Amino acid sequence: MSDRAPAATPLARTAMAFVLAGGRGSRLMELTDRRAKPAVFFGGKSRIVDFALSNAINSGIRRVAVATQYKAHSLIRHLQRGWNFFRYERNESFDILPASQRVSEQNWYLGTADAVFQNIDIIEDLAPRHIVLLAGDHIYKMDYERMLAQHVEMGADVTVSCMVVPREEAKGFGVMAVDERSWITDFVEKPAEPPGLPDRPDVSLASMGIYVFDTRFLIDQLRRDAADEASTHDFGKDIIPYIVAHGRAAAHRYELSCVRSSHESTPYWRDVGTIDAYWEANIDLTDIVPPLDLYDQAWPIWTYGEVTPPAKFVHDEAGRRGEAISSLVSGGCIISGAAARRSLLFTGVHLHSYAKLEGAVLLPSVDVGQGARLTKVVVDRGVRIPAGMVVGEDPVEDARRFRLTEKGVCLITQPMLDQLA
Repeated sequence: MSDRAPAATPLARTAMAFVLAGGRGSRLMELTDRRAKPAVFFGGKSRIVDFALSNAINSGIRRVAVATQYKAHSLIRHLQRGWNFFRYERNESFDILPASQRVSEQNWYLGTADAVFQNIDIIEDLAPRHIVLLAGDHIYKMDYERMLAQHVEMGADVTVSCMVVPREEAKGFGVMAVDERSWITDFVEKPAEPPGLPDRPDVSLASMGIYVFDTRFLIDQLRRDAADEASTHDFGKDIIPYIVAHGRAAAHRYELSCVRSSHESTPYWRDVGTIDAYWEANIDLTDIVPPLDLYDQAWPIWTYGEVTPPAKFVHDEAGRRGEAISSLVSGGCIISGAAARRSLLFTGVHLHSYAKLEGAVLLPSVDVGQGARLTKVVVDRGVRIPAGMVVGEDPVEDARRFRLTEKGVCLITQPMLDQLA
């Protein structure tokens, strides 16, 4: 008989991840006309929601629920195709929870807290010890087991993951003040004048929208909040400030649980909620050493793996050479006598002869006609770029035809092209 003590069961194995994936993401403009923000494509083959879900799986969590609401069809289809490997007989579960008026016949999900409240019966049936509440619309790699461990060690009612951001950027976050033991002493949602840190007044401590609760405590708080007619039923606006004032709320620094490979020098987290931020985060992946390592096999980003043939490069003539330089090219792509530089091509893109790309993000099944030139663009799924079209060289003309951002990124969708015909 061994005299070694048995290893403690990881906290993640008795926890449930609840992913809030119902947001529209209106700042992504036409990219979210037909899909919710968590369903937007990212990185060549993934969707944004895959990062929160992959973090949960890689952390050891095997009970997962995803609440959906806005234009959820493509998101639900993706979840069904790519995340259907959970097995009940292994004590695993994966639930997709569309807004379905389960509590009230009048109300859909009224806020983030209400989305969880309307599914209390499902949570109680699974009986997890802890709930890890996640936003489904950020790009990052994080080990939730470390956050769970801090939560239990401190005996907190809620633990809030946070990171340091410039004060100007903090206007879009929940901002907190903490004491020397990491207890939150104040919390305000999206303040016009974010408070700075005492020793660094130019930065603020911002909530990442990631929370850990003891399940029983969370259910009690959701029921209390649901009975409050003055509440907006939102975690950042209502639940967290109440606990800060009346309970024990702890802050968890992101750098303590951020997952980094040997190639990642700093903790990576992105809210790709604008066209500019979305373009930049995708194009950053083409760097020789990108800030986000998608090739880290120790922390894979799981997704729906389409069955596609390999990418194909054809023609080798002067001016008509199939090539991609400093670019990511996904399966099923055909680069036929065209050239791509510092671009990211999703599955099934077809570039025809003499086409040229520079700083282009092309979503799945885009077809670029002969001789077209695209610079600093995001092209939506299935778009057919006409032969000879030039985008990214005349901002006045680009703004007339398409969606041009302040930083000069041009968004192209098929309805925009159809209006030109």
